[in-house]
Amino acid sequence: MTEDTSIVVVSVDDVKTFEKLKLISQIAPLKERIRSFERKYEGGLDSFESKTKKLPEDFERWDDFIEWKAYNDSLKDLESKLKKIEDATDFRIAPR
Repeated sequence: MTEDTSIVVVSVDDVKTFEKLKLISQIAPLKERIRSFERKYEGGLDSFESKTKKLPEDFERWDDFIEWKAYNDSLKDLESKLKKIEDATDFRIAPR
């Protein structure tokens, strides 16, 4: 009798670990990009936004602000998804 290789057994922990690693691999470059803006402008996004609004119009600063804010929002979203996976207790497999 031959072994059926079309069936793959995967545990819930395996799925959680895989999904967490996927998110972490997306989070890491976002954090690095945010850190580069923090170093460039010597502070966080909120203080940078306040300073930018008070200064004369500077397209480079505004471009950086828009990009930085997008990275920040994406990071918050991915960290929220990561938390949901870490806290999840009920899993279902979605059909493709």
